[in-house]
Amino acid sequence: MFYIRNLEEKEFEFFKDMLYESIHIPNNKPSKEKLLKLPQIKKYYEDWGRKGDKALIAINNDNQKVGAVWYRLFDELNKGYGYVDPDTPELGIAVSKNARGMGVGTLLMNKIIQKALEDGFKSLFY
Repeated sequence: MFYIRNLEEKEFEFFKDMLYESIHIPNNKPSKEKLLKLPQIKKYYEDWGRKGDKALIAINNDNQKVGAVWYRLFDELNKGYGYVDPDTPELGIAVSKNARGMGVGTLLMNKIIQKALEDGFKSLFY
């Protein structure tokens, strides 16, 4: 069983761990420290908590964090990889290796879609 809840400020490092996991580089993936410092990646977490930012985490029965899903708005001057328009948040998701294949990703996706609708968004882009 898994529980989905809002990311707390003290869990921001876990969010960055999940951001790193979400970046697919099949060979010679740089270290987390190196990759997350790149300007094109840093924009996904820098100044987190601004309008249009939302992150949820999945917790297992042992109270361990096992996944995260998030969205963030970008604009014409600061586009993300999946930029559509300034009213469509870009979505990211990652599940810890030890929790994959257990439905965590599906739970996270369902919850973030619900949150996006509650926040007034009509679409998300991944």
